[in-house]
Amino acid sequence: MGPGKADLLEAIERTGSISSAARELGMSYRRAWLLVDELGKLFKRPIVSTAAGGVQGGGAVLTDFGRALVAAYRRIEDRAAEVARAELIAFESDLADV
Repeated sequence: MGPGKADLLEAIERTGSISSAARELGMSYRRAWLLVDELGKLFKRPIVSTAAGGVQGGGAVLTDFGRALVAAYRRIEDRAAEVARAELIAFESDLADV
């Protein structure tokens, strides 16, 4: 799990489809599908629930587990940024004037 996959999952949740999410992020449908498939193989529980297309159209939504996974990842990002800021504050006085 990384920032790109988290972005993709959030886009799927927003748009309701893998293809729309891929377009929104400027990637091919195949690339998006492969990323979703790769994530799906990492966990025992499903992350994305899909419905096949057709006359009534298909779609995709995150499962409760998928939403929890993205939320946890974003919390990890926030904590990592806080730690980085705390560590780098000691060097603030050494920054060059730009």
